[in-house]
Amino acid sequence: MEDRAQILRKMVANIYHPHSASIQGVKEETRDIKTLTLVFKDQEIQDHFTFQPGQFVLVSVFNCGEAPISISSSPTFSEGLQLSIKKMGLLTGEIHRYTEGEEVGLRGPYGNGFPLDELCGHNLLFVGGGIGLAPLRSLIQYVFSKRSEFGRVTVLYGARTPRDIVFKDDLAAWGREKDVKVLTTVYRDNPEWKGEVGPLSPLLEKAAISPSNTKAIICGHPAIISYVIFDLLKMGFAEDEIISTLERNMKCGVGKCGHCSIGSKFTCMHGPVFTYRQIKEFPSVL
Repeated sequence: MEDRAQILRKMVANIYHPHSASIQGVKEETRDIKTLTLVFKDQEIQDHFTFQPGQFVLVSVFNCGEAPISISSSPTFSEGLQLSIKKMGLLTGEIHRYTEGEEVGLRGPYGNGFPLDELCGHNLLFVGGGIGLAPLRSLIQYVFSKRSEFGRVTVLYGARTPRDIVFKDDLAAWGREKDVKVLTTVYRDNPEWKGEVGPLSPLLEKAAISPSNTKAIICGHPAIISYVIFDLLKMGFAEDEIISTLERNMKCGVGKCGHCSIGSKFTCMHGPVFTYRQIKEFPSVL
């Protein structure tokens, strides 16, 4: 049996080197987004792999390279690691062709994750746009697994069309929880859609959000983040109470390549989670 030092060395190696992971399940969320459930082939890595909501892994595919993907499952999810992947290019297109039993490489986790200790005891407002709901899902599921440690939960979500809504089952299930409000809007509806139509901002007023004892967590396209932050500041949210992810052109995950630099910071190391107080000090990112 390996001693603790050997196990720790293996876990450090896991951060820098890809390890094979088998696809245990594939769920089609939308026409261009799939959620993969993955399990490491090495049982010891599987047993000791840990992460925080908001962190990401680098996914490698033979002959395609690797790409950063946010983890969309909670650390408390016991059936593997879930990644929700939008088809956007060569690598993600290849992954979308994969089926159960096939393998990818994973290294990480990387990034700083959401500040769980600071969120405990507060009401939580989640605002997500499109695939931006994926890293928020990791935190939301975590919150529900430790429900007594958090206050009221509000989830506001926007998608391009009804067909583009991700995690439909989750959104419905969250809305049935006690002290939880879920509101969804689309930018373009269809005859079957009976919900809200338009941008996310009006949902803030409809949800009757109070900044008192509330932390806001945002993820989505930079334009969405920018508008929502503007509205939250007008509502009286403090700069440290607004938490957002920033998506940059991350490559190495360890702050060496420089692709994701923002001034003196690297998104892959110092982010991707920042408070608005931090964000406003960066060169123009929103």
